[in-house]
Amino acid sequence: MVRRAIALVRAAMRGEVTWLRYLLASVVALLTDTGLFMLLFHVGVAAVSASAIGYVTGIIIHWLISSRTVFAEAAAARGTGERNAQKALFVGSALIGLAITMGIVGAADLAGFDPRLAKLVAIVLSFQATYMLRRHVVFRA
Repeated sequence: MVRRAIALVRAAMRGEVTWLRYLLASVVALLTDTGLFMLLFHVGVAAVSASAIGYVTGIIIHWLISSRTVFAEAAAARGTGERNAQKALFVGSALIGLAITMGIVGAADLAGFDPRLAKLVAIVLSFQATYMLRRHVVFRA
C-alpha cells in the first residue's frame, strides 16, 4: 500500500496523474483559506470578513498552482484574452463549488443533520465538481 502511494506521488510529480496534482493543489488552497481565516479571526477581524478574505486568498492560490502545475499544458499564455477568460471561468467554478457547499450544508442543517458532517460531504462533492469543470471547461485542451 505504501509502495502504491509512493508510486502515485512520483507519477503526479512527473505530471501523469492530473487528479492527484489537483488534490494536492486543493489541499494547499484549503489550508491557506482555513489558516488565514483562523489567523485573522484570532487577531480580531470579524468572522465574515476573515472567512471572505481566506476564501478569496484560497482561490488565488488554487489558480496559481492549477495554472502553473496542474493544468499547465492547457493554460493560455499570460496576458492574453484567453487567459483572462480562463481566470473568469476558474472563479465561476469556485462559485459553483461554493454554491454546492452552501446547498448541502444548508439543506442538512434544515433537515436536522449535523452540519459538520454535511460539510465533509460537501467538500468531497464540491471538490469533484470543480475538478471536472476545471479539467473539461476552464483548462480544456
